[in-house]
Amino acid sequence: MDHSSHDHHMMDHSAHGGHGDMGGDGSPKCNMNMLFTWDTTDLCVVFRQWHITSTMSLVVSLAAIVAICAGYEALREGIRQYEAMLARRVDTAPLPRSPSPLPSPRRYFEEQEEESATETAPFLGALRTGQNREQVTRQAHVTKAVLYGVQNFYAFMIMLIFMTYNGWVMIAVSVGAGLGYLVFGGRTPVTKETACH
Repeated sequence: MDHSSHDHHMMDHSAHGGHGDMGGDGSPKCNMNMLFTWDTTDLCVVFRQWHITSTMSLVVSLAAIVAICAGYEALREGIRQYEAMLARRVDTAPLPRSPSPLPSPRRYFEEQEEESATETAPFLGALRTGQNREQVTRQAHVTKAVLYGVQNFYAFMIMLIFMTYNGWVMIAVSVGAGLGYLVFGGRTPVTKETACH
């Protein structure tokens, strides 16, 4: 019997194996839940490439999530220590000189001696005329703004991981945060400053 004239486009090919876990473009099919679940079938964590396909990939992913969340606590502690160092640097920086309208004769001679010492010892002069408190404060504020942006980006990425609504992932986030606090948060209050993480 000749079947060449039959239309094969209308036949159901969904039972053919090997294509069930791929999207139409060949990328992994991701299951996005908006309700709490323990199901890890076709679970993608934040990125389509972070696709959990087996028990082993689930275990590796959960370990990675614990490490990521512990790393966030390490970053927070590092930023706190850096801010404390900046505060000490600001406190020890000299205040900017305010110009006096008419210097006293004694002050005039002292300034002349400082200038001659600077000319004969330029390295020591550079130490004396280093950045003043206002310059150090301005630079510290820019650095802290960059660190604040990095910290918030990191926190929101953890929030996105948590929002897979998968129970295993949520537990891994909490374990990672707790482990990070245990290791890095010795001087940190338990209360959080931000609501997202």
